[in-house]
Amino acid sequence: MRLTAGTMIIAGLAVLAAGTAQARSSLYTMTCSQAQVLVRSKGAVVADTRPNVTERIVANASYCDRLQNTKPLFGKTLDNPQCRIGFSCATTSMSSK
Repeated sequence: MRLTAGTMIIAGLAVLAAGTAQARSSLYTMTCSQAQVLVRSKGAVVADTRPNVTERIVANASYCDRLQNTKPLFGKTLDNPQCRIGFSCATTSMSSK
């Protein structure tokens, strides 16, 4: 079977793409400080806060859209049932007057 250069390039890109996929972090399997450090070091992460529950967590408002604000995000970690992991981005409601 002859492979063309295009076929080989496509196959190579598929292998590279599969190698770059990363599993989500499970914050409930970390200590409170480990979870906080992860969020602060990345700025924004998509992580599991409980089994089958995934949330986007940010370090500060600069990781939210300009019309959003932050609200504290608490989660259960190995050593703290109410660890403030970081923040979630919340859309501010517009009141009509």
